[in-house]
Amino acid sequence: MTTSLPKALSDRTMAALAGVENLTRVAERELTSPMSPGPVGELEVLRGERIAKVVRIALTVGQIGMDSHMIFAFTPADSAVPHFTLDSVMAGGRLAYHIDLVQRADLACHLEYTDAVYQPLTPAFEEVRERFGPSTAAIGPRQHAMMSPWMLVNRADEEHFTRIGAYLERYFEHWRGLVDKGLRAEVLATLADTDLAARDERSRANLFSPEVDPVWANVTRLLGDEQTEALRGELLTNELPANKVPANKVPANKVPANKVPANEVRGG
Repeated sequence: MTTSLPKALSDRTMAALAGVENLTRVAERELTSPMSPGPVGELEVLRGERIAKVVRIALTVGQIGMDSHMIFAFTPADSAVPHFTLDSVMAGGRLAYHIDLVQRADLACHLEYTDAVYQPLTPAFEEVRERFGPSTAAIGPRQHAMMSPWMLVNRADEEHFTRIGAYLERYFEHWRGLVDKGLRAEVLATLADTDLAARDERSRANLFSPEVDPVWANVTRLLGDEQTEALRGELLTNELPANKVPANKVPANKVPANKVPANEVRGG
């Protein structure tokens, strides 16, 4: 079976995450829907140390032409290193993607942090804008406010979508460097006014709020309330929800290649 473009981009990212450190699968769940006799997707949760939690969600529903893949790689709650995210989607016959490093501190008030974490992404960000134009994704100002100004989010034709992989790699490698080396002491000192864990809790509550992101209404129509809240529960915290579905603890780099993540994208 031919791998779809969104799945290929997602698989590429999961392989890169497994190369940062050993990740252990701690939860797995098939997702079901009244519109299909078989599973319509999968939730999978992985854990590491420097990468505290990886959530990947797959929703593939041929009846409505959806093939949607989401990855969130969360750093520890008290870390200043941003979270990494990728959404890659085919929906309604259109491809879309969303790539970002989710900020952990107020950028406007912490220039040293902004320069250390985001300024190195500027050449790639500007190349994407010059090559493919400004964002055409359906994302509102409130959602933009939850992400970074360096977010890459766009609808795309096949050529555009294929080429974005090179920019995804540049963003990921910069993030991997932050995970591996951490931030310099002088940069961390400028964040003394920020309770990183408390800010992260508030930020994620807003980022994954159904009031902010209309995608959750679509997911609820597809999966129902219980499954949708289970997905949100995994994204809201690095802790494992009490109602998690356990799985054998298998290193992520040994997970079978046919395990796929996905979700409705914020840029769809």
